Amino acid sequence: MSHEPPVSHEPVGHTGPDDDPADRATPVGPPPGGGRADDDRADPGDFDPPGALAAGSGRFGVPGRPLRRNSFLVGFTGALGVLLAYAVFLGVRNSAGILVLAVIALFLAVGLNPAVVRLRSWGLPNGLAVAAVTLIVLSLIVGGLVALVPPVVTQSGQFVEQLPSYVEELRRNEAVNDFVVRYDVMAKVQAAANADTVGRALGGVLGGAQLIFGTVFRALTVLVLTIYFLAYFDRLRRVGYALVPRSRRHRVRLIGDEILAKVGAYMVGALSIAVLAGVTTFVFALAVGLPYPFALAVVVAVTDLIPQIGATIGAVVVSLVGFATDLPVGIACVAFFVVYQQVENYLIYPKVMRRSVEVNEVAALLAALLGVSLMGVVGALIAIPTVAALQLILREVVLPRQDSR
Repeated sequence: MSHEPPVSHEPVGHTGPDDDPADRATPVGPPPGGGRADDDRADPGDFDPPGALAAGSGRFGVPGRPLRRNSFLVGFTGALGVLLAYAVFLGVRNSAGILVLAVIALFLAVGLNPAVVRLRSWGLPNGLAVAAVTLIVLSLIVGGLVALVPPVVTQSGQFVEQLPSYVEELRRNEAVNDFVVRYDVMAKVQAAANADTVGRALGGVLGGAQLIFGTVFRALTVLVLTIYFLAYFDRLRRVGYALVPRSRRHRVRLIGDEILAKVGAYMVGALSIAVLAGVTTFVFALAVGLPYPFALAVVVAVTDLIPQIGATIGAVVVSLVGFATDLPVGIACVAFFVVYQQVENYLIYPKVMRRSVEVNEVAALLAALLGVSLMGVVGALIAIPTVAALQLILREVVLPRQDSR
């Protein structure tokens, strides 16, 4: 009489005691009870991506036992890791320009998202709220261009019209004529006006046109990416939180939302300071009689968004216009901006930024300098929010962990 082995009723794919059911990925999806996934007060588990993940849906069976480790497998895996790291390095280096544009767009989207959330709280759908915020931003940009372009075109036309009279006055000047004859300036100019010089000049014109079109392309790229990030902001946030283990997801969500709030607060604070600088400049320009006061106010407001050096750039532009108008007006411009920058740097800016992002002034200054040296203007823009995020992580994660050891 033969004895057959007992038939196992375990499911296919069971690997024994090592296969802990707690280690298996469980299907994830919307939270039970009809809770909204976009609600900040929802449970930590509702930040999984919508729908069931392929790895945890159970459609493709249960994962088997891990492969055994051996020297060949370890070496092969290490070599693949090195090649992958080198490929990632090459990809990042070759696509650095696009990545910078994506970082700018993401930064703008994080800063504009509170406005979208506010509009949604008033009853607007997400699409209409994003469209409204985009139209407002575009209206501000177009208004700034409308304020800046006419003065530039007018002044350029006046210069071209007056150019013959300038040349005639130079020809009547005996000192200029003596200089031209003594150093044979006309012969040198004619010798320089050859085919090579014309070719280089044409290359310069083409380079300038390429710069203009490249700038327009980058601006449109940032605009489109910002719109997409705004439209899918909540979904991207949920996907990012879903990558964190469930046991730590709630804490990561709280810290991440606080960081996003600080970035938005920084954007609002910087815009408020810039608008205040523009309004003050507009009132001053009207008081002293500067030409094109609205255009100058727009220049000051836009340049004031650049940390550390932006306010100085705007002050230099307005002061040059003031000296071109009249010497006393130029002196008044210099005095005004010296006083206003002291008030802004030591009174307005610290109070606004301390209330919005809670960053130490020394840390903010060092971060802005490092950001400018590493990434230029983009680094200066994202330096202070980055310091705020690092400061929050240090205070809530690193320091408590060190104290508990």
